[in-house]
Amino acid sequence: MDRELSAATKQAYKRKRLWQISAAIALVAAAIFGFRTLITPSIGRSEIRTATVEHGPVVATLTASGVVVPEHEQAITSPIQARIEQVVRTSGEEVQPGDQVLLLDRSFSQLAYDKLRDEQEMNQHKRVQLRLQLQKKLNALESQLAIKRMGVKSLQARLEDEQYLLKIGGGTQEQVKQAELNLKIAQQELAQLERDIASERELLKADEQELGFTLAMQGRTIEELERKMEQAEVRATHRGVVTWVKNEIGSNVNAGDVIVRLADLSSFKIKAAVSDAFAEQLQTGGEATIRVNDTDLNGIIASIEPTVTNGTVTFFVELHENAHKALRPNLRVDVYVTTATKPNTLRVKNGPYFNSASNNDRLFVVRGDELVQIPASTGASNTDFVEVEGSVQPGDEIVISSLEDYEHLKKIKLD
Repeated sequence: MDRELSAATKQAYKRKRLWQISAAIALVAAAIFGFRTLITPSIGRSEIRTATVEHGPVVATLTASGVVVPEHEQAITSPIQARIEQVVRTSGEEVQPGDQVLLLDRSFSQLAYDKLRDEQEMNQHKRVQLRLQLQKKLNALESQLAIKRMGVKSLQARLEDEQYLLKIGGGTQEQVKQAELNLKIAQQELAQLERDIASERELLKADEQELGFTLAMQGRTIEELERKMEQAEVRATHRGVVTWVKNEIGSNVNAGDVIVRLADLSSFKIKAAVSDAFAEQLQTGGEATIRVNDTDLNGIIASIEPTVTNGTVTFFVELHENAHKALRPNLRVDVYVTTATKPNTLRVKNGPYFNSASNNDRLFVVRGDELVQIPASTGASNTDFVEVEGSVQPGDEIVISSLEDYEHLKKIKLD
C-alpha cells in the first residue's frame, strides 16, 4: 500500500521542480535574446565616421570650378597686312622687353612705302615748279607795274603842261580834260595791276600751304608706315610668358589681327564657371574663397559675363593675394561663392551622409552602443560644415558617413 512521502522528500522534489522551471525560463530567455541578436542589424564602429555637434559660424557657399589665369594679358596685333615669315618664340616661353616673338614679311608694305616716297618727291618738285612759275608771273607783273607807274607819272606831267598852256592862253579846256581823263584811266589800271599782284602773292602763298599740308600728311603717313615696318619684327613690350602665338608660317594676317598673347605672371586672377541655374546667386562684389590644394585664398567677384555658354555662366574673381606662391597658370581650383552667412549656429562637419536628398529630415546619433535615428534638418552648408537643426544638442555625436543601407531603421547596434 502507498506510503505518504516525507516532508524532506517533498521539499527536495519542490526544489527540483523550481530548478527545472528556472532552467526552462533561462533557456527561453536566452533563445529570445539570441534570436533578437540575430535579427537586429549591427555595424562596426570602424565602419562609420562621426562628428560632434558644436556652436560656430557656417558660411553657405556655391561651388564652382575655376582655373588660374594671369591677371594682366596683352594681345599684340599685326601692324600691317603681311605674311608670317618666322616664329621666334613659342607658347610657354618667357620673354623680356624687346625680345622678338614673330617676324612678318614686309614686302607688301615696302612697296607701299616706296610709292609714298616717290609721291612725296614728286610733290616736292611740284612745289618748286609752282613757286618758280608764280615767281615768273609776279616778275612779269612787277615789270608791268613799273612801266604803268612811269606812264602815270608821264600823264601827270602832261596834265600839268596842259594846265599851264591853258593858263597862258596856249591851250584849250578840252585838252586839259583829255589829259585828266588819260591820267585817271592810267591810275585805275595801276591800281588794278597792284591788286592783281597782291592776289597772285596770296595765291602763291595758298598753293604753297596746300602743297605743304600734302607733304606733311605724306610725311606722317611715311613715318607711320616706317614704324609699322619696324613693328613687323614683333617684339615683347614687357616681361612675361607667351601664352599663344599664331605659328602658321606662311599664313596671311590682316592689320589688327591678334598674332601674339603675352601674360604677366606676377599676379593672377580666377576664371570660374557655374551652371546657369545658379546665375541669380552671383553678384559683382560678392565674396568668394579659392581652394588651391590645401590653401584657401579670399577674393571678390570682379565681373560676370552676360552670356550663357553651353549652360554655364563665366565669372572672374580678383584675389586679395594675387601673387600667392601657390598660384600657377592653368591650375585647376575649387571656387566657393558665399551666398549666406550664419555667424553662430549649431554645426557639424560635412560628410557623405548629407549628400543624399532623402537624409535631410533625420540624423543618426550615437547613444551608448546604438545609433538612434532622430528628427533633424540641415540648413546652410559648405564643404567643411553643415548647419543642423531639430532634436540635436551641442556635444551630440552625429554620423556623417553614408548609411544608405540603414536609412529605414530607427536603431542600429554598434559592435
